[in-house]
Amino acid sequence: MAGTTLLQATGLRPAPLSPVLHLSGIGRTFLSGDTEVPALTDIDLTVTRGEYVSVVGPSGSGKSTLLHILGLLDRPTTGSYLFEGNEVADLDEASRTAIRGRRIGFVFQSFHLLSHRTVLENVTMAMLYTEVKRDVRVERARAALDAVGLTHRIEFPASRLSGGERQRVAIARAIVSGPSLVLADEPTGNLDSVTSESILGIFDSLRRSGQTIVMITHDASIAAHADRRVSLKDGRLQLEAAR
Repeated sequence: MAGTTLLQATGLRPAPLSPVLHLSGIGRTFLSGDTEVPALTDIDLTVTRGEYVSVVGPSGSGKSTLLHILGLLDRPTTGSYLFEGNEVADLDEASRTAIRGRRIGFVFQSFHLLSHRTVLENVTMAMLYTEVKRDVRVERARAALDAVGLTHRIEFPASRLSGGERQRVAIARAIVSGPSLVLADEPTGNLDSVTSESILGIFDSLRRSGQTIVMITHDASIAAHADRRVSLKDGRLQLEAAR
């Protein structure tokens, strides 16, 4: 399969019995002038396959920094990050990009859709730079859109969709390649309460189907949908609570 081919190309091998991710002693500091400012300090976190974990905390707590490290968008200053049993903290950028493109799906608050492209095109483009043939890409995109209840909008341009529909497209795009991990960054932040509940229902459904999810949020009621809630304050893990 495509994901296995990718990992082989980067010199990695999936480890089916290992957690999807395991952080040990992760720290991240940034320079402010000549001063090092800690954003994350000594983070230990393990997420098993099929688990739905929320990371909750106020603005400035380190949530976004943690998400960027989990998504291989940033590197930790210290510590170890095992993704599917393989150390990825020190991988070269080409390998990180390759894994990120195939093994990790992203859902952002602001959707990040191409407004002039159709719903179907926005989802199929997630597989554009893969060896997957076009007809297979279209088939997978249709299946992903069906999973989020958007087959009736498949030929609509993204600019004609409501906010909730745009987020459904973004979720379909995130899951279309069958990623090991879906990272959601405040996915209901731009939506009203009724639409937010419908989007959270999709994540609940994905969890029941076995998808591994880590959701970043500042809202405790949204975090409560997860199997386990991890609290961040001042860059440190504060507590973990299971539902």
